[in-house]
Amino acid sequence: MNRENSFDTVVFDLGGVLIDWDPRYLYRRLFDDEAAMERFLAEICTPLWNHQQDAGRSWHEAVAMLSAQHPQHAELIGAFHTRWPEMLGGAIAPSVAILDELRGRGLRLYALTNWSRETFPMARERYEFLRWFDGIVVSGEEGLAKPDPVIFQRTIERFSLVPRQTIYIDDAPRNVAAAFQAGMHSLRFQDAETLRAQLCRLGVLAPAAA
Repeated sequence: MNRENSFDTVVFDLGGVLIDWDPRYLYRRLFDDEAAMERFLAEICTPLWNHQQDAGRSWHEAVAMLSAQHPQHAELIGAFHTRWPEMLGGAIAPSVAILDELRGRGLRLYALTNWSRETFPMARERYEFLRWFDGIVVSGEEGLAKPDPVIFQRTIERFSLVPRQTIYIDDAPRNVAAAFQAGMHSLRFQDAETLRAQLCRLGVLAPAAA
């Protein structure tokens, strides 16, 4: 292994990198009209609204607040919580294979995820590979979410990471930028093939035999 950069740790985002999560998996069952579904997810149960649960707000408070604002959609809003497991797809197998290879090469492995504290236990139960991590920071348990720089510093301190020896992987550009500002070598996840090539160039994975 190339130790020129002395990378000894990899920190993964979860959703969109290792776990396939999409509210459309649920709401396509609840809407007959794709365009109406997209309007609902863009204007009512928005990413910003969901982000507040990732940052620690309770689902009870979130659903009550939004249902009061949009009473005609109360049942659909409530489903975001009560039927949340239906938004989970499978593990992203090629990415999990990379995680397993890194584990086999002895790197320290951690996760930093934007996820509600109320729903993350369901993911822990469903995805065996989450047990491979040496530690996981869940935004909802911390009361703040990426890209807040505080959660990156908290992760660094909690696990005694050396940022210049740490690779961070995320599919969201703003989180990649925040990790870079925290001193990590940050990679934007596009697909497993690209990630594998990047990790080979950094010397933490061995190139495939010709």
